[in-house]
Amino acid sequence: MELIDTHCHLTFEQLEGDIEAVLQRSRAAGVTAWITVGTDNTENQKALELAEKFDGLYVAVGIHPHEANKVTDDDIKQLKQFAQNKKVVAIGETGLDFHYDFSSPAEQTRLFAAHLQIAAETNLPVIIHSRESFDDTLDVLDKHGTGVSKIVFHCFGYTAKEAKIILEKGFYISFTGQVTFKNAQETREAAEIVPSEKLMIETDCPYMSPEPMRKQKINEPALLIHTAKFLAELKNIGLENFIQTVTGTSRIFFNLPKIK
Repeated sequence: MELIDTHCHLTFEQLEGDIEAVLQRSRAAGVTAWITVGTDNTENQKALELAEKFDGLYVAVGIHPHEANKVTDDDIKQLKQFAQNKKVVAIGETGLDFHYDFSSPAEQTRLFAAHLQIAAETNLPVIIHSRESFDDTLDVLDKHGTGVSKIVFHCFGYTAKEAKIILEKGFYISFTGQVTFKNAQETREAAEIVPSEKLMIETDCPYMSPEPMRKQKINEPALLIHTAKFLAELKNIGLENFIQTVTGTSRIFFNLPKIK
């Protein structure tokens, strides 16, 4: 069985100092490819440098909506340059987050639209971060995302109603270990209606370790198997079949080569 962690932050300080061991544990657990995701241009640069060192490690370049109030025209130019790197397989994470007020809705929207333009120009898929901003996120996608090839809502935390809308638009949905939490019933109900060919899984590490490892404060790719097992059981699908389908979906979505 081969799993792909489609969204992790391997350059964050909780993991980067022990990256060799992190990836070794990951491979031992069947997770043999990773997409490490940038949140600003400093992290994007670190991610690209890290990806050059390891086979199976790819990058999504983006600037998180929390950082929107700091972004300059030069930052966008740099992001466009990063997007040309052969290790880059997606743009993001990008989107809207109205849970916090680190950046205004207008600032976040401008940054989101810039990401969508880069994705359209490079024909790369987009990783969406959307928190307490569902309608506004779709509004931006409707206005600025027509040229984008593929879209995934990462770390899905909305309800089955919103999941249905996303699926009707042809988008994909990715679940983290959050789906295993006792208080995540709405997320589980959403996961039940998402077809496996439209579903991906991720750790979003170093955050949100899945049950039964939730007490482990630092999440890592090796723990992805727990989310896979939980979702396979939830959807009443054999684990091997579930992993084969989800891994195939992820590989096609991000245009990743098959592992040799």
